[in-house]
Amino acid sequence: MRAAVGIGYRNIDTAQAYGNEHGVGDGVRSCGVPREELFVSTKLAAEIKDYDRAIAAIDGSLTALGLDHVDLMLIHSPQPWDDFRGGDYAQGNREAWRALEDAHQAGKIRAVGVSNFQQHDLENILEGARVVPHVNQLLVHAGNTPSGLLAYCESKQILVEAYSPIAHGAILENTDVQAMAHKYGVSVPQLCIRYTLQLGTVSLPKTANLEHMRSNAEVAFEISGADMDVLRDLRDVDYGEHSAFPVYSGK
Repeated sequence: MRAAVGIGYRNIDTAQAYGNEHGVGDGVRSCGVPREELFVSTKLAAEIKDYDRAIAAIDGSLTALGLDHVDLMLIHSPQPWDDFRGGDYAQGNREAWRALEDAHQAGKIRAVGVSNFQQHDLENILEGARVVPHVNQLLVHAGNTPSGLLAYCESKQILVEAYSPIAHGAILENTDVQAMAHKYGVSVPQLCIRYTLQLGTVSLPKTANLEHMRSNAEVAFEISGADMDVLRDLRDVDYGEHSAFPVYSGK
């Protein structure tokens, strides 16, 4: 994290499920950049679907991070990972959302949001929400562009953060994408990150490689409308070992 901040990154994304909140907090304090210049996000564990546990987990994240507030906290998934896209957790999500709203009101969380929420999941939250989700963090990349959901989020003024913009690495071997990247004089990751930015999302590439961190930030070029359509219409991206959620654990 300190290396990323040194390059110029300021958006720090973690989660209870990643098991690294303590280390992220240490990085925030030791990176040499004032806290107010960093945007620190974390996520409520997908399995927590009741108010009391959510409140305790929010406080647990602040303790683990060693911070008095986070800039953004998301519900990590509308379903627990072992039932992803499965059962009905509408009431549990409303309870978890109420906990985030209360923590937001108390100043513990500056912005609140969700992750992996489909339109019906968002509608469930919005029915009784005091605060409209500020963010929906979604899997968005060339070959997986949920245009309808992106449009819905825009209509509700919900910012979309695009995680895995390089398709968990699966798109690196796509010869058509390689050829397009060559045409623009950029790498495949740079092309894919730029694609998500031009969709109007905040792109969240992930790497521990210092050179990749640098190159991932060098995306000051423009993809043509025709090429955006080609990338949007890509199909059959095979994630290989990362085909099942949660992706972060490789399960």
